[in-house]
Amino acid sequence: MWIMHSDCFLSIVSKDCGPTELLVRARRNGDIEKVFPSAKVTRNTGTDYLYRAVIPRDAVKQALALMVDQIDYPNFKDSVEDRSLHAAYVGVWCAMAGLQHPPPDIERATHARSALTSKNTL
Repeated sequence: MWIMHSDCFLSIVSKDCGPTELLVRARRNGDIEKVFPSAKVTRNTGTDYLYRAVIPRDAVKQALALMVDQIDYPNFKDSVEDRSLHAAYVGVWCAMAGLQHPPPDIERATHARSALTSKNTL
């Protein structure tokens, strides 16, 4: 499962952990700790995700429920302040828009691209 949050990106899988745990992975230093402050995060350059932590499933469920409860924005991409994270999310938005038939209104796609450009030039 990919979790795209306003201030972090996480990948959560059932791999290299016990049945009551999940492996939470991140590409950027500090992203896991934003959601799981007490996590024991390891760094491994030999894996596709640089940062990893094994977290109890119940703790993951609670954290995800809290994330849902804290949603207060009308547009997700606009809630992302970090420029590089925003750019990555716009790329995902564009890729996923390509799967939609009919595709999204061209004005929305243009707005997403221009928002990416304006955030990168701030």
